[in-house]
Amino acid sequence: MGEDRRLTAVVALAQGMAAVHTPRESWRAAALGACRALAGNFAALSVWERERGRLRVLANVGDRAFDEEEFPDGEAYPVHQFPEITEFLHERWARGGEPNAWVETAEGSTAGRPGYCHQRVAALRRRGRGCCVVAPIVLHGRAWGELYVARPAGEPVFDRADADFATVLASVVAAGLAQTERLEEARRLAYTDALTGLANRRAVDVRLDEAIEQHRRDGAVVSLVVCDLNGLKRVNDTRGHAMGDQLLERFGSVLSLCGAMLPGALAARLGGDEFCLLAVGPAADEVVRAAGELCRRAADLELGEGVACGIASTQDPIGPVRSGRRLFRLADAAQYRAKAVRATKPVVAGREGPDDPVVRLADEPSPAKAERRRFRGRR
Repeated sequence: MGEDRRLTAVVALAQGMAAVHTPRESWRAAALGACRALAGNFAALSVWERERGRLRVLANVGDRAFDEEEFPDGEAYPVHQFPEITEFLHERWARGGEPNAWVETAEGSTAGRPGYCHQRVAALRRRGRGCCVVAPIVLHGRAWGELYVARPAGEPVFDRADADFATVLASVVAAGLAQTERLEEARRLAYTDALTGLANRRAVDVRLDEAIEQHRRDGAVVSLVVCDLNGLKRVNDTRGHAMGDQLLERFGSVLSLCGAMLPGALAARLGGDEFCLLAVGPAADEVVRAAGELCRRAADLELGEGVACGIASTQDPIGPVRSGRRLFRLADAAQYRAKAVRATKPVVAGREGPDDPVVRLADEPSPAKAERRRFRGRR
């Protein structure tokens, strides 16, 4: 491959990784870009899991064998099965060596320093591949994993120039992975409450809109629990904000624990002393039971004065729910009513008859404002 074509391939790999937004997409783009750049028919990206002493495959692309999934859940290999990895990790670097790629064939190694590796050679033969090039990936100054590209039997064998090019590609992949990590961290921070580690209001808004669309499309049950933590101001005023933060963190843990009773539920802090649980799928009564457990556990916290819980579910008689905003208004109104009557159990929208006060409060803007003020005044 000429220098111009190699440069074009490097640029295409970098652009392909820059265009994606999730780790999986990044892994696939890395493997696919390297496979094309090296004119292979199969490629894999693997990560070295130090704590488990294994090489775990993240993505397989190209002509996969029957036992190779695109994103495998359990394809991993003990590092001790691959002596060249151990050499690279523990000897070559210790001596100031570089993470250079090497080539292996169905007959043994041909280019690069590591020697014959029975496991790789056997795998090549078993899967009808004639050769492979293996390039270590270094991220943040540490061995991260490897890039593996193979060609079928009968195709030209990778040479030293291909191994050198694979080393360059591995460095491009490392840069792309670092960018993906930064994006993931930024995304995590954007949708996470810094104090409790729960989801934040932005995450709830996004997930709620998706849930309502799912409800409109296939009738999925969507339930929202809105909680107001009682006594936070008193704790802040009498014992300091550090203790108030401790109360918020402890309640966040309780909320997460109770949310685990509902498969896939999103536990979030909306801000201040307000929290919520968003569940898609579980029946309304299951959500009510989980919220009841939440109320019981919150009442047992050393700090605070329990919690006021309101629930709105599309499975209850609350009328059509065409937007996340309406479901939120209903759950919010139920929470305010729970606060007003000092309820020790959740208040559920739609369960107090045809003229349900919670539904009326949520759906009648003008009276609702006055009624909400009365609720606040009776804390």
